[in-house]
Amino acid sequence: MTQYRRARRPYDEEPENHERWLISYADFITLLFAFFVVMYAISVVNTGKYKVFSDALGDAFGGAGAALTQNTEVQTTPQATPQAVRRRVMIAQEKVRMTKLAQDLLATMAPLVKEGKVRVTQDSRGVSVEINASVLFDPGEARLTEESREALQAVAVLLKDDPHAVQVEGHTDNQPIRNMYSSNWELSSIRAATVVRLFIESGVAPQRLTAVGHASNHPVADNNDPIGRARNRRVAITILSGVPDPETEIPTAAEGAEAAPAPVVAPVK
Repeated sequence: MTQYRRARRPYDEEPENHERWLISYADFITLLFAFFVVMYAISVVNTGKYKVFSDALGDAFGGAGAALTQNTEVQTTPQATPQAVRRRVMIAQEKVRMTKLAQDLLATMAPLVKEGKVRVTQDSRGVSVEINASVLFDPGEARLTEESREALQAVAVLLKDDPHAVQVEGHTDNQPIRNMYSSNWELSSIRAATVVRLFIESGVAPQRLTAVGHASNHPVADNNDPIGRARNRRVAITILSGVPDPETEIPTAAEGAEAAPAPVVAPVK
């Protein structure tokens, strides 16, 4: 029987398909499209739009979108803008720099810190070195003592190559002054300017420096007793942070009136 079997002719064989790669390519493109759609949906802050994209994916891929929503909806949080991310990085880097500066100042002023005559603090505004006036000046005077000049020159060495702005603030107690200075305003301002002049002489760039006199308007202790008044007589050297707080625009009166509800006034009986 085999001798009568018809031999297959060459044209009976199935021709080779040279376009089978299109099937794999189409699958790849579909998966790539789905990936970018999911990434876009996650990056969108509006959760309503995110749910719409997830539902669309669910319809296209047999319910996968609904499962994706259930698994990620709780974990998804509004994404920060690139500007906000950069600012957070800048704030973190600036905090590290300011902390290092605060530690250096604390080490430089260590003997006076132990005596309670100098305080080094740090906050969002910057690093502040608060020096009791008795360390720097004779009572009622604005000329630096020789001992204080050495301490301030050591501070100036740290500030010389530092890029931050420096604000020097003079403070007094509330007792009326009776000497060559007509008021505590004048005394506090001249004391601040005296420290600024020493910094300039020690190599700190003048454009980085500001002198401010507060008189007795910012006490840190009670002016009713001698110990409190002694604490209030001080000079504060603040190295200002290079990353200031963001500006907040104050609405105009008209905008405020539109935003705020009308007050309820109870009738007078």
